Amino acid sequence: MTNGFEFLDYAVFVAYAILILGVGLWVSRDKDGHEKNAEDYFLASKSLPWWAIGASLIAANISAEQFIGMSGSGFALGLAIASYEWMAAITLIIVGKYFLPIFIEKGLYTIPEFVEKRFSTNLKTILAVFWIALYVFVNLASVLYLGGLAIETIMGVDMIYAVIGLALFAATYSLYGGLSAVAWTDVIQVVFLVLGGLATTYLALNTVSGGEGVISGFSKVVDAAPEKFHMILDEFNADGSINANYLNLPGVWVLIGGLWVANIYYWGFNQYIIQRTLAAKSLKESQKGILLAAALKIVIPLIVVIPGIAAYVMVNDPEIMKGLGEAGQLSLPSSGQADKAYPWLLQFLPTGLKVVAFAALAAAIVSSLASMLNSTSTIFTMDI
Repeated sequence: MTNGFEFLDYAVFVAYAILILGVGLWVSRDKDGHEKNAEDYFLASKSLPWWAIGASLIAANISAEQFIGMSGSGFALGLAIASYEWMAAITLIIVGKYFLPIFIEKGLYTIPEFVEKRFSTNLKTILAVFWIALYVFVNLASVLYLGGLAIETIMGVDMIYAVIGLALFAATYSLYGGLSAVAWTDVIQVVFLVLGGLATTYLALNTVSGGEGVISGFSKVVDAAPEKFHMILDEFNADGSINANYLNLPGVWVLIGGLWVANIYYWGFNQYIIQRTLAAKSLKESQKGILLAAALKIVIPLIVVIPGIAAYVMVNDPEIMKGLGEAGQLSLPSSGQADKAYPWLLQFLPTGLKVVAFAALAAAIVSSLASMLNSTSTIFTMDI
């Protein structure tokens, strides 16, 4: 097969898809003697434990933007892109300490509802309409596009069919089961996400070291591309030319500037993120879930950024590329096509591990799609 997938890979992936659909539909079933209400559908009956909240927060957050986009950014500019992830860990603690108690005390379903209580109904409606448009035309569209690009690159499936398949898969259980189906399937998705990401990181670093292991591979990556590990980018390159990446991550201003506004908005007021914290059994459970998510955010760069940097070293090392043979030339990433770095790495994974990594990517995409669909329906129903 040109995409390198064997029968075992396809079998494991089909089993993964059946597992996710099965769990999603099973938790969505009507309980005997109980008719579903808005709290059941939109807030999972306020029954989520802390570990499900933490896992669901990460599953909703990590999507194709991270696996494809941040690996591509690692390839292009290096570890500095991890600022988004590590700052998010601090932001989550701020949200858990200062915002969550207010949101849960008021019994909110949506953030526009909070705006209505604090300001006015007109402002709530404006925000609700804006967010639905944002989710449909920006968030959902970008996740579907990047997910379709990954599947097209890895499996050779035409992008339009990949996009339709991803959308139908996420909609099948998320629209039927509500937040409960989304959150509980997210727990499974996060396991695939972490295992698959670690497998890809291991493969990339082990390949760089010539089979001598991860530690040796990491040392060689640092030695070969030390500039990729600068967390604070300089405005000018060594030759005096302007650093094109500085405009995206403007040096120390990343840490003390406006990125905090974006972080606090995203983790504290973004409906498809904050909604699962509102579904906790209690405030304490919700805060513990936030802490779990913050801990996982510290680990995320290891599985999404490091592979991109390793791919950069591999592509620019003639000896490594010679060892990869013809397979290394397939969908070869470049400075102008950095987003191909992660899908390019997946093709070198052995049978069995390859599908685990691909399932991680699919899990990241599908869980985010399901979260966005559920939150869009929540805002539309409750606020419009």
